[in-house]
Amino acid sequence: MSDLSALARSASSWPFQEAQNLLDKRLGGKVPDKGYVLFETGYGPSGLPHIGTFGEVVRTTMVRRAFHLLAPSIPTKLFAFSDDMDGLRKVPDNIPNQDMVRQHLGKPLTSIPDPFGTHESFGHHNNARLRAFLDEFGFEYEFQSASDWYKSGRFDAAILNVLAHHAQVLDIMLPTLGEERRQTYSPILPICPKTGRVLQVPVVETNATAGTIVYKDEDGTLVETLVTGGRCKMQWKADWAMRWVALGVDYEMSGKDLIPSLELASKIAKVLGGRPPMNLTYELFLDDQGQKISKSKGNGLSVEDWLKYAPQESLALFMYQKPKAAKRLYFDVIPRMVDDWLTYLDKFPAEDEAKRLDNPAWHIHAGHPPQEEAHLSFTILLNLASVCNAEDKAVLWGFIRRYCPTASPETAPILDTLAACAVAYYHDFIKPNKKYRPATPDEIQAFTDLATGLKALPANAASEEIQSVVYEIGKRPAFADLKTWFQACYEVLLGQSQGPRMGGFIELYGITETIALLDQAVAGTIGA
Repeated sequence: MSDLSALARSASSWPFQEAQNLLDKRLGGKVPDKGYVLFETGYGPSGLPHIGTFGEVVRTTMVRRAFHLLAPSIPTKLFAFSDDMDGLRKVPDNIPNQDMVRQHLGKPLTSIPDPFGTHESFGHHNNARLRAFLDEFGFEYEFQSASDWYKSGRFDAAILNVLAHHAQVLDIMLPTLGEERRQTYSPILPICPKTGRVLQVPVVETNATAGTIVYKDEDGTLVETLVTGGRCKMQWKADWAMRWVALGVDYEMSGKDLIPSLELASKIAKVLGGRPPMNLTYELFLDDQGQKISKSKGNGLSVEDWLKYAPQESLALFMYQKPKAAKRLYFDVIPRMVDDWLTYLDKFPAEDEAKRLDNPAWHIHAGHPPQEEAHLSFTILLNLASVCNAEDKAVLWGFIRRYCPTASPETAPILDTLAACAVAYYHDFIKPNKKYRPATPDEIQAFTDLATGLKALPANAASEEIQSVVYEIGKRPAFADLKTWFQACYEVLLGQSQGPRMGGFIELYGITETIALLDQAVAGTIGA
């Protein structure tokens, strides 16, 4: 065992804890009979990949990386499994040619023509979107299609196993269903040879020896069919269990809303002679009002929304933090996540190996976080964009180069990305809400004196020296406390209720420019 692997065993961050439990409690420290440890993420391809997809894959990847460090000699795989044999129940709102798709309701997604006209089926189109989505973020995975597994016969033995335990599976499922659904429920769903639709009809006879079922068709006739070769598929809870057993899935995450389904699938897996994978149940996201985020309601934000205003690493940090706690997923969390990510990057080089393993930057960057000499917080850049009313990141770079002459978009790519994101965030969220208020007589005197104090400083004064001057003004009897003074600075000078540490901001913005801003505040012309 390497020194780093030994340190990993004492790491307290949740991915290492999950990986440790997987290694010790499920595997007993040994390589599984199939030759590798299998991580899985599931995907329902009736819709497009979304922020929950990213969250599940990035979190699973973090556990997988931690496992690699703990047990480098044990191979692992990550399957991104698409349930593309599912029958389409409703037409998504965000696709073209909806009337055409509506004619194929009930059919497996891979049997429905592609409404976008780019792939051989709707399922293939959405699977391609999923792979492109995962590839964009550099995830390492193997794509798996349910249609391929069913139609190729690779699931034949597993579905025959379900057929052999049909009555026991019914005993698990029927008590959880309403009276009407009980009349038609079967864990094995035939695919109609005439219409191609996935049928939810009563199965009146099973023959495990012959590998057949007899079902009552929608027109009342009895039809016998083999369950193999893609002629049938599993109802999704039974399908989940069958897949775990057939593939030998060792680890899979799922949302809190799937806890009842997870419990049922786990019972079915045991009936089938397998064991359910280790599971981490993560909490769901909430909107700005504390309500559960819903794709149909559109009350959250998408991956594309986030990446317009912040780097993907900040989104990975959001997913890393407290996966078992409900979190608000809305635009106002973005600046904090960016600055927290930058803070973890800054801490990493000075930490010892043990502390690095518990630094979120290790998990976000696969153990190798990038480093840049030029560093400014996202909050500072947002306030710079605000006071400059920046239309382009080039405006911010004019100030950045003066602050750090060696920095450039080429030598500081993280900072360059942040500058562009800050301008976008400022225009969409800060600018529309900016509201300057006039200074009070006491504040006018304070701003006048602050300008005088800044004029006495050298042009290259450091932020701490500037901050001392700002502090001295705020200690006057005119202000109840320093918080009141800084609030006045933010509301009068920046037109907002919150703001940066003034010393650092003035150093970046420039003493001369800040004096001009203070003069405008005194004259009552700021924000005009």
